[in-house]
Amino acid sequence: MHLFTDTPLKFAFSRTDFKEDTLKSENDAKFGILGVPFDSTTTYQPGARFGPLYVREASYNFEKFHLFLNKKFETCLYDCGNLEVVPGNFHKTCNQLQSVISSMIKKGITPIVIGGEHTISYGITKAINIQEATIIHFDAHMDLRDSYIGEKYSHATTMRRIHNQKPKKIIQIGIRSCSQGELEFAKKTGIEHHTSLEIKEDLHGMEKIINHIKGPIYVTVDLDVLDPAYAPSVGTPSPGGLDSLELEKLVFSLRNKEIIGFDVMEVSSTTVGDITSLNAAKVILDILFLQ
Repeated sequence: MHLFTDTPLKFAFSRTDFKEDTLKSENDAKFGILGVPFDSTTTYQPGARFGPLYVREASYNFEKFHLFLNKKFETCLYDCGNLEVVPGNFHKTCNQLQSVISSMIKKGITPIVIGGEHTISYGITKAINIQEATIIHFDAHMDLRDSYIGEKYSHATTMRRIHNQKPKKIIQIGIRSCSQGELEFAKKTGIEHHTSLEIKEDLHGMEKIINHIKGPIYVTVDLDVLDPAYAPSVGTPSPGGLDSLELEKLVFSLRNKEIIGFDVMEVSSTTVGDITSLNAAKVILDILFLQ
């Protein structure tokens, strides 16, 4: 039983209840969706609290067969509902999030979290042992400020707080906006970053970098990694981003990797069929199809 959750619309292809006897073997991949409708530090375009609802709705637009991978959807997936957030209170929300993520992990379920603003990723990683993990961070922004508008916990400081947890490595992908201080901090601490321009000029090179990663991986995707043409409904859209197919190819590079958790954040869609929620649902399904 997961405390602090309710039961909204379920993600497509998810099973209704977690039962050990439904698994073919103990080695079957088991993933659990958790929505976190929280957006209290958003500073530009609000609405990320609606992300979990509209990403779930968009998931029903896709087939249970992946043409590019020539594969049926067979991953063992559960939808655990939404976290009961405390609007305006990041710390209480974070504590409840840690509790639920820890409960999922104890049941052998790898967490998939739909946001919500990017601060949520900090609460997830606090519940996961990331000291031996590589963090793959898809984003337009570095999110490495130590504080933003006087706040230590903000959508603009998320990766700084995760860096403080001492993961094995952080690789940032799609970057095209940062402060001078963030860039200096990344260089000083060995945080690897690859700009959207670099990726567009050599997509294959980025695929090779991901392919060569060894060990456990946590993936965090801020949908503003996509150009606003493909994801206009995000907290902080930034021109010059990746297109949908480029992101999909990079996700495919995660094939046969040990994914210990992933999240898709900053979706602020408020209408059915919004292209941002469609792309967010597609990212989640692409990763699941690889399992």
